[in-house]
Order: sequence, then structure tokens, then C-alpha cells
Amino acid sequence: MIRFENDYTEGTHKRILQRLIETNEEQTPGYGMDEHCENARAYIQKACDAENADVHFLVGGTQTNTTIIASILRPHQGAVSAVSGHIAVHETGAIEATGHKVLTLPSEDGKIQAVQVKELYDAHWNDVTHEHMVQPGLVYISNPTENGTTYSKAELEALSQVCRECELPLVLDGARLGYGLAAKDSDLTLTDIAKLCDVFYIGGTKMGALFGEAVVITNETLKKDFRYFIKQRGGLLAKGRLLGIQFETLFEDGLYNEISEHAVEMAMIIREAFVKSGFSLRYDSTSNQQFPILPDHVISELSKKYSFSFWEKVDATNSAVRFCTSWATKKEHVEMLINDVKHIALKI
Repeated sequence: MIRFENDYTEGTHKRILQRLIETNEEQTPGYGMDEHCENARAYIQKACDAENADVHFLVGGTQTNTTIIASILRPHQGAVSAVSGHIAVHETGAIEATGHKVLTLPSEDGKIQAVQVKELYDAHWNDVTHEHMVQPGLVYISNPTENGTTYSKAELEALSQVCRECELPLVLDGARLGYGLAAKDSDLTLTDIAKLCDVFYIGGTKMGALFGEAVVITNETLKKDFRYFIKQRGGLLAKGRLLGIQFETLFEDGLYNEISEHAVEMAMIIREAFVKSGFSLRYDSTSNQQFPILPDHVISELSKKYSFSFWEKVDATNSAVRFCTSWATKKEHVEMLINDVKHIALKI
């Protein structure tokens, strides 16, 4: 079975694995206070052109989202998100479990726009009974979104401006950030994100690391006591150097960008194959996630050889599915897939 259902089916990049072996018997301080974590922080600050940013390392995405959001919100506040946002759909109510409601906004492509945030904010404060309702306390977005779409620089600038006018911290989930930045039509950079967001994180788990996410805090008011929140939420890893070594390796000489570009290149080959075979796409994604709409009998045929994700029913006989590439996707596997897609299309 060749697997395309997500971008964390493989272990870790061989250079990270080698570095972990080489440093295995080093003695270092714990809890992220070691030399490797310090090096990784410096590399990330340089990549973001944000030397004053605080950088913290956590193990996984859900843990990172819950820790960030819990650290920002007061008990009566909630997190604004697209209705399809990861925290609203795929985290088992983790945010609600911290005592905070997710306030969802409608979205066709997974993104939310500045005008929506302003309308929600105004609707809350213009209601004379607003103290009886959850107050919007921050705005959460992902780049790429759950649907593989990416924010343009203009869209992020507009969101950032509204959030600052409304005093709503802007939080960006970057679990797949490298793949979003490598998208062919992306005009965003890490520097842009560091300037426009209050907090964001750079994904490792889905981006070649064995595990780990790097939280970057640029808003001075949100830096205070963040390590307390990490500890309280069970995220302060005793062997913190294991996280530092991985991000040190990803960022010391451009490996993060290199593997991101590879995943997107493989995804674009898959996209082109489906389009050329006459299949439409559910979302216009230029990142590592592709969403072809296929007849159910084609899905059944492809499922004999490939693993991919069901996304949604489109009509009685067709469904949208997701093919996801990664840092480790093999070109020969992609070529096998596109050949099979071509052959199946000829039979329809």
C-alpha cells in the first residue's frame, strides 16, 4: 500500500536521525535550556528576521494550539476560527476543554477574511446584552488551511490590521507552514508572518521532524510567563534537546525549505494528472494537499493500491478525497499514481 493520506506517515529526515544518534550520549541541561535549543532559536529568529522574538519548542500541534490559546484568553473569551479550522473540527474539543469556546465563521475555502472578523467583533460589542455571550478574544488561522489553501500577503495584512484595531491577537497555526510558503502562488515569507501575527508556530511533525513545533511569539505582552503555561499544560519536555536538535538541523542550512519545496512539487504533479484526466478539484490548493473529485467507483479502484483520505460527498456518485504529499514522498510512487489515474480515466 502506497500512502498519501497525510504528511506524517514517515519517521524523520535521515539528517535529523543521524544528528540524534550523534548527540545521543551528550549531557545537557533539560527543559529546552540546552545549547541545541539555543542554536535552533537563533536560526529561527534569523529566518523570521525577528531577533527579539521568543521561541519555544513543544511536542505536537494540538498541545501547541491549546497552550497558546489558554495563555492568551481570559475565562470569558473565545477563539475566532473558520468553521473548518483545525481547532474547530479536528482537535476533539481540546480548546473547549481548556474552558474556551471556538467562535466559528463561515468559509468556503478554509480562510477567513478581515471583514468577517470586524463584523463579528462589532456584532458582539453592539449587542446590549454582550456580557451574556462569549467575548471574541483572539483570531486563529492556519496557513495552509485544512483545505490546502493559502493566505496572500494582502489578506494577512488586512487581517492583521483589523485584529490590531480590535485588540485581538492574531494566532497562526503553522503545522504545515513550510508547504504553504513553498506554494507556487504564495507571496508570503516568514518575515511577513512574524511582522503580521502576534504568535505563530513553525511545524516540525508534518515537516520532516520526528515530532515537535516551534512557537514564535512576537507580541511583547504575550511573552510573559509562557513557559509556565507550557509546564502547566504538560508540554515542557524534560529531554528538551530532542526538539532543539531537530529544529537546529531543519534550519541551519535550508533543509526546511528544501523538503517543503519537494512536497509541493510532488503535489503539483498529482494535481496536474487529475486535471488532465478530466477530474475537477474541490479546492484550488497549491500546497501539498490536493482534493480531486472522483466517481465513487474510481475511489474504490484506487483504494486497492493507494491510501488517501475521504473528504466529503459531492453528490450521489462522486466524492472529494485528499491526496497529501510530504517531505519524504517518493517520485516513483507519484509516477505510479499518475499512470494509474490516466489508465482509470480512459475506462470512464
